[in-house]
Amino acid sequence: MAAASHRRSLHKRRTLVVSAAVVAAGVSAGFLVMNANAAPVDLFHQTLAAKDGWASSGTGATGGAKADAAHTFTVSTRAQLVKALGSATDTTPRIIKVSGTIDANTDDAGKKLSCADYASGTGYSLSAYLKAYDPATYGRSKLPSGTQEKARAAAQSKQAKNVVFKVPANTSIVGVPGTKAGITGGMLQIQNVDNVIVRNLTFAATEDCFPQWDPTDGDDGNWNSNYDSVTLRGATHVWADHNTFSDGPHFDSANPKYYGREYQIHDGALDITKGSDLVTVERNQFTNHDKTMLIGSSDTDSVGKLRVSIHHNVWKGIVQRAPLARIGQIHIYNNLYDTTTLNGYAPQYSINSRAKAQVVAENNYWKLPSGAKPAKVLSGDGTGSVAGGGNLVNGTVTDLVAAYNSASSKKIKTTVNWTPTLTSGLEKSANNLPTSLGTTTGAGVLK
Repeated sequence: MAAASHRRSLHKRRTLVVSAAVVAAGVSAGFLVMNANAAPVDLFHQTLAAKDGWASSGTGATGGAKADAAHTFTVSTRAQLVKALGSATDTTPRIIKVSGTIDANTDDAGKKLSCADYASGTGYSLSAYLKAYDPATYGRSKLPSGTQEKARAAAQSKQAKNVVFKVPANTSIVGVPGTKAGITGGMLQIQNVDNVIVRNLTFAATEDCFPQWDPTDGDDGNWNSNYDSVTLRGATHVWADHNTFSDGPHFDSANPKYYGREYQIHDGALDITKGSDLVTVERNQFTNHDKTMLIGSSDTDSVGKLRVSIHHNVWKGIVQRAPLARIGQIHIYNNLYDTTTLNGYAPQYSINSRAKAQVVAENNYWKLPSGAKPAKVLSGDGTGSVAGGGNLVNGTVTDLVAAYNSASSKKIKTTVNWTPTLTSGLEKSANNLPTSLGTTTGAGVLK
């Protein structure tokens, strides 16, 4: 019965071949998806189904479904992507079809750019920076300032102009099936806009050439990088579906250490901050990453917003923040968490509920290696809540909050102030998730 239920829940995304009659009827592309409540629709024009998580609330997520021919683009280079995105303030509906892998670290002619290219002309060098801000001489009480910090910021700004892609409202960015579509080294910035769809893309190697040293971050200081693969800042009605996120091919285990701390060149995979609201994240694969998904950038980030649904995703080789949730109403269901160490990424926890976050986590499945403890699955600061049940650990129903609270002085609360209602596709059992999600999640599945 679980397998049959899963097949029904996937019905809205099943693909089929276009017949000549359908093409003659005016369908503009050759990839169709069956929606349970409507006739077959073009993959690139598909909108979020009714009641499919928080992003379906109100006006829903339709992206660029109303785009005309002049605002429908197929792109395969960085320069083409920049042109297709246009102005971040232009609200004209647009569809951007990504064909193949776009390397963000290239110039307008397609020439590959290196960290040295971005540093050129700024006066920055890592050796000079390390000498200038060595804690043994500079101290640990203040952020770096002066010549080398200004040079680092200038070099980082040069890189940002290349790798940050600002997404306007009413936009669908969808990978063309069969082309290994994705963006390497870049960041989609969805900031202060409404109604964006991101689907069928692989995001990899989002790396900051110029991390900043912060001696005041924690007891020993930290190197902090600047780019998420996808970042939502004040964004609303966003649907992220069937994408793959990875640090590869450069994993954190290859990062050097300076001042005794890891020189971290990766930031978030998909962060939802600065009052973002009404977001659905489904059927993605998150792998080989440390700080993966941040919901709420601070403990005072926008009360009444940060409403996010996270379902049918695979998390594998994730150290933490899957997600870290603050303040908002977050529904986490039917996800698969594989906490086996992968490529040096050793999981610390999966879900962190803090700053009075109201999390409902139900019918998820955790695969824990031998010796791992269910008490380590959750984390919190003593103010957050996690409600819900039906969560399985290695096939056994487990009260995750009770396991965590038995081993921690900062107790997670078990009641929340809301009840999820936008739950289309919710499976009442997590038993089949380790099998079903392996072939129905991530980029390249939609056809």
